[in-house]
Amino acid sequence: MRSALPKRIGRSSLDGHPLSPAPGRAPPGGGGAGDAAAATPVVCVRDRGLDHAVEREKFLIPVFNLKNLLKSEPSKSLPISAIAEGRDDLRIPIRPIDFVRRYPSVFAEFLPGNVGVHPHFKLTDEVLELDAEEQLVYQRESYRQEAADRVLKLLMISKVLKMPLDVIDGLKWDMGLPQDFVQSIVPEFPDCFRVVDGEGVQVLELVCWSSDLAKSVMEKRAVNHTKGKPIEFTMHPSKGFEMDKKLKKWIDEWQRLPYISPYENGLHLSQSSEESDKWAVAVLHELLNLFISKKTDRDDMFGLGEYLGIRSRFKRALLDHPGIFYVSSKNRTHTVVLKEAFKRGSLIEQHPLMDMRNRYIHLMNKVKEEKKVIATSGSKQTKKVSDGSDHQREVEDENGDEDDAESMSGSEVEDGDEDEDDDFEGDEENGNVRQTRTRAHRNASPRGNGIRESNLSLKYNSRRSRPGDKSAGESHSKKTKRVLAKLSTRNV
Repeated sequence: MRSALPKRIGRSSLDGHPLSPAPGRAPPGGGGAGDAAAATPVVCVRDRGLDHAVEREKFLIPVFNLKNLLKSEPSKSLPISAIAEGRDDLRIPIRPIDFVRRYPSVFAEFLPGNVGVHPHFKLTDEVLELDAEEQLVYQRESYRQEAADRVLKLLMISKVLKMPLDVIDGLKWDMGLPQDFVQSIVPEFPDCFRVVDGEGVQVLELVCWSSDLAKSVMEKRAVNHTKGKPIEFTMHPSKGFEMDKKLKKWIDEWQRLPYISPYENGLHLSQSSEESDKWAVAVLHELLNLFISKKTDRDDMFGLGEYLGIRSRFKRALLDHPGIFYVSSKNRTHTVVLKEAFKRGSLIEQHPLMDMRNRYIHLMNKVKEEKKVIATSGSKQTKKVSDGSDHQREVEDENGDEDDAESMSGSEVEDGDEDEDDDFEGDEENGNVRQTRTRAHRNASPRGNGIRESNLSLKYNSRRSRPGDKSAGESHSKKTKRVLAKLSTRNV
């Protein structure tokens, strides 16, 4: 089930406005409920590197969905009318015909014989080769064991030790599970989990608890950690984030609270307590580590939180801890990102499936065109017809948001400065002006020194007698009168 995030969180990820305190408890930096009005609100600022990490996967999910659908068809193709009918299930965000034609390196358009009514689409040879390599990853023994471990950990986080298959289906993409997970992975690990009938739905049930796997990423990092002792989360504030003394004091006190494992049941803790908040952060942190991309759709995370019974606690965790989690508003959605997993907008540890997805993105950004884009002075571009041969080159999506182009202006370094980019463009324009003046000076025909001096004098006088400069105009007028008076005296 999906639900809209409160507007205050949406505004923070878009504009960096201050966030209001979570309901029912004092905001960070406050000493208690009575100090809520005087407490310092948390301010979330935009992280351009993480925004880019989210933005570059735009339309990747619908491309995968359509790829898998075309593969499953006996004819390995579909008319555009059938694709349009399944638009919602495929999660195609724009007009289907425009979407499919947007990626000619992935989907090939053709007209079958004796039909010619609706265009049909099939997969290109390039994407079929990538898909074959992807299937080899799914067949690796190391991958299958790792996938089973991730599912087992997910079931152990659930306090009832079971989860509906519908919920797991919604997490397949994030967890890197194959489409036929129930048929291919589940039967291979009967000692870990099994499919049973629930109340009108099928559920995946835990068979055996694993003490080795019931350790969070945070617990593995901590050296000689004792249960009930604190573990500090790594903070990664975005550039421009300012922390006052009250907020720093609150974070220091919060870090010293006991660390409660996400594999322990913390539902007995009061929702308004800081201990409950730290446990919810631990659960959210562990879940994001189970996802191969270390990020997920915010509504999908809230849907999982609703099943776990801690949806509202997830909201507080995102609200109060921008140094741990980041909510990006790119791609017309909201994406929760684990900050510590990224450096300069790229994943620190790449999963094999993420390598495959990056190759799909590379293929999506290839387009066949007959025109070259030639950069001219400034930021303008002119198009010149090529020699007629189709060539492929990697290009950026022209239909991205204006902020998308702004986010990586000049370089792909995280947390760039817009003013610096503007200054850089200004320098280029000034350089072009200087070059134009130099060429004009070189190409000008030579003239006498008197003419040049006269022109310079006129130019100098015209500058001094500009309309807006009253004093200069008056001075020039007086000098003119004096010269005329002398000439008249001489003539007399």
